[in-house]
Amino acid sequence: MLTFLGFAMIATFLVLIMMKKMSPIAALVLIPALFCVFAGKGAHLGDYVIEGVGKLAPTAAMLMFAIVYFGLMIDVGLFDPIVRGILRFCKADPVRVVVGTAVLAAIVSLDGDGSTTFMITVSAMYPLYKRLGLSLVVMTGVAATANGVMNTLPWGGPTARAATALKLDAADIFVPMIPALAVGLLFVFALAYVLGLRERRRVGVLALPGQKTPEDVEDVEEDLVGATAGSADQSVSAGSARSAGSAGSTGSGAPAEPSPTAPPASAPTPADGPDDAPEDGFQGLDPHRPALRPRLYWFNAGLTVALLAAMIMELLPIPVLFLLGAALALTVNFPHMPDQKARIAAHADNVLNVAGMVFAAAVFTGVLTGTGMVKHMADWLVGAIPEGMGPHMALVTGLLSLPLTYFMSNDGFYFGVLPVLAEAGAAHGVSPLEIARASLVGQALHMSSPLVPAVYVLVGMAKVEFGDHTRFTVKWAALTSLVVLAAGMLFGII
Repeated sequence: MLTFLGFAMIATFLVLIMMKKMSPIAALVLIPALFCVFAGKGAHLGDYVIEGVGKLAPTAAMLMFAIVYFGLMIDVGLFDPIVRGILRFCKADPVRVVVGTAVLAAIVSLDGDGSTTFMITVSAMYPLYKRLGLSLVVMTGVAATANGVMNTLPWGGPTARAATALKLDAADIFVPMIPALAVGLLFVFALAYVLGLRERRRVGVLALPGQKTPEDVEDVEEDLVGATAGSADQSVSAGSARSAGSAGSTGSGAPAEPSPTAPPASAPTPADGPDDAPEDGFQGLDPHRPALRPRLYWFNAGLTVALLAAMIMELLPIPVLFLLGAALALTVNFPHMPDQKARIAAHADNVLNVAGMVFAAAVFTGVLTGTGMVKHMADWLVGAIPEGMGPHMALVTGLLSLPLTYFMSNDGFYFGVLPVLAEAGAAHGVSPLEIARASLVGQALHMSSPLVPAVYVLVGMAKVEFGDHTRFTVKWAALTSLVVLAAGMLFGII
């Protein structure tokens, strides 16, 4: 019964948000509450929610102060050189823009934190996507998938969890997987190239929003994600209306991006070639915004490097590091109280949306775990494995990692399910190392799970509906995971 209710709850949640019948935050709260009652455990709902909130509170705190910190770094100009370099490479060619998104997301993912990756990637690329009229779900999909592959880094979380759960060395798990993960990353770049070609066919090399009507932009979004014209129009209009004061656009409270019917004066015409595009038409971040602090550039760069190094070395809990970093950055860069209040207010929208979504997700995970639905679902899946598949438990683990890490938290999968799979594999002579390596392949899909807080940073800053992102991204992320699995088997790693 609990197995059926667990799968039904997840299916109901996904259907409702993809059909846009409910907002994600409402669905994350109301659906599990309803199914908790169906399971006959409504009297314990409060306990489940409080337990879930307690477990996710550090994550919410980390995201809150990470948004403030990196929002400030974007405001003061720390990432402007990176943005200019990426935009110089991209120019106005959709293929270069989409591939540049994948490259930027992969590079920034080296810090091991998904929310950081998405904040920097969206802040850099969002204005260019808007000016060119490109689909924003392409940006979110490519960024999430690239980050998912890179999320397997030992300091990213999954590898450390697998090593802890099976009492193995993280290096023994990760290092042999590098060739397979490299193939997966190359596949993401190839996918970005293909999606960029598709965008180029739709909008042209230099088809800026100024040369297109809002209806044309709607058609691009609708064709890519199957959304209605109305929802696409909402995405475009919301992005234009809210770009001021959002870290997803200028990140500084500077004037909003030009509207789709009013191109920048320096925008090239379709007759120009890509190499003729004036670079100042694609700044991405306003080079004259009042929040810039060029004299403090090296201080901010040093502070960020120190913060990331402390994260990797685990000198302090990550929420504490970001709290201290945000307070120090705010005090040094904006010593006057009115300026500090203005900077906090500029990022309050993102902070509230993300923190609210994390605590709503705590209801979902709390009910799944507290009622025992997760355990029953995992036991059912493991029990459904045919006896003849025993010698191929590494392959089975890799395949199961796709749905299980999407519908469960990494903690639930690696500490609850993986030991059972490893025990079943050991009975048939399959090494725990192979099981651990195979368990990593689902991370490309995991990063778009509704249970991953960082994905709400991504879709929130990009002004993309979560349902649109899910519908577009899931198939490509699942394919990427299968490519990593196939490469691991081909190389004899799994």
